[in-house]
Amino acid sequence: MGGHSHWAGIKHKKAAVDAKKGKIFTKIIREITIAAKMSGGDMETNARLRKAVDDAKAANMPAENIKRGIQKGTGQLPGATYEELTYEGYGPSKIAVIVETTTDNKNRTFSEIRKIFENSGGNIGSTGCVSYMFQKKGYLTVKKAAMSEDDLMGIALEAGAEDVRNPEECDYYEVITSFDGFDAVKKELENRKIAIDSSEQTMLPDTEVMIEDKEAAEKIVNFIETLESHDDTKNIYANFNIPDTLLAEIDD
Repeated sequence: MGGHSHWAGIKHKKAAVDAKKGKIFTKIIREITIAAKMSGGDMETNARLRKAVDDAKAANMPAENIKRGIQKGTGQLPGATYEELTYEGYGPSKIAVIVETTTDNKNRTFSEIRKIFENSGGNIGSTGCVSYMFQKKGYLTVKKAAMSEDDLMGIALEAGAEDVRNPEECDYYEVITSFDGFDAVKKELENRKIAIDSSEQTMLPDTEVMIEDKEAAEKIVNFIETLESHDDTKNIYANFNIPDTLLAEIDD
């Protein structure tokens, strides 16, 4: 969990930068289009679309953009045809990495993602080579200042959460759910007027690779940031754990 928690902080800061570049809009629109294509344009019955639209609103995407994305997915408007492809492999320091992409040109995407792995000293492997090290889970965070751990635990567990964790080095609690139970727990927290700091359906590693060397940590951060900056990248999951103090040094 630690690696996921620490990297979440980097992702939040990076999202603000990406929003200015418009990159985050591109990725969210793709997700909206795919979600609408797969399960229709009704957010009440399409949880994936509902999550994508929530992300769009959080990024201050104009409502018209959201509407067009849905209409492209349902076929009301013409648009590119996207495929979802997942790559697995090893990055610097032999960390296990899963990269989920959406693309309209799978040959180009594979070539470019493979190059990023190879430039980092890593390599893309076959399907299943690292995914067995991860579990699909729901993941939410709530600021510790918002409520006590006991109160959050009582509400979250009653709603179906699997666990509530209190990382000492973080200013937020972590709520872990099953993959399918994510939506119900999130709705209950929202109904209780509990401010959710972040929420996602994700892949959490069973074990982590602890990184305590600054040079190794820099290589990993640069590798992950390069992957995330690729236009076709949707999600990245990895099993590294870099302490906050070391991340702060790199960030400086």
